[in-house]
Amino acid sequence: MKTPTDFTSDADLEVAMRVGIAWRELRRGSVASNARDAIYGVGGSAIEPGQMDALDLLVTVPSCRMSELAEYLQIDPSSATRAVQRLVKDNLVEHVAHEGDGRVVYITASERGRRIHAEVAERRRSILLRVLSDFSEEERQQFAELFERFTASIDTAVTEKLRSRRRH
Repeated sequence: MKTPTDFTSDADLEVAMRVGIAWRELRRGSVASNARDAIYGVGGSAIEPGQMDALDLLVTVPSCRMSELAEYLQIDPSSATRAVQRLVKDNLVEHVAHEGDGRVVYITASERGRRIHAEVAERRRSILLRVLSDFSEEERQQFAELFERFTASIDTAVTEKLRSRRRH
C-alpha cells in the first residue's frame, strides 16, 4: 500500500538517509569495488559493467542493430556506437553485414565475448545467490518485489525531475 512521504517527518527523513547511504555504499564503497572485481574480474580477462550489460543482450540474439542495442541499454545511439567500438577492440563482439543489404551493419557476440559473458554471469549468479541465502524465502520474494518497485520509482522520479527542469 502506497503512502506519501512527508518531507517534514523525522522518520521519513531517517529512512531516506539510510537508503541513500546504502545506495552510496553499493555504488561507491569498498563493498562495490570488491564486488565489481569479484564479478567482472581483474586483469586481462576483466570487463566493464557496461560491456557486460551489452553482452547480456548480444548473447541472447543472433545479431542486432546498433539502434536496438542503444534502446536495450537506454542510451543514445552515439553512446552505443562508442560502446560497440570498445567491444570490438576488446574482441567481445564482431560486426556482421546484413544479408540483404551490405550497408546495414549488425553486431554479434564473438566467441570470446560469449565465453567471458558466461564466466561473468556465473560469478554474478553465484554471488547473488550467496547474498540472498541470508534471507528467508519470503524475504527474498519481498526484496525482489520491493527492489523492482524501487528501481521503477527511481526512473519515474528522475524523469519527472528532468521534465520539470525543461519547463523552467
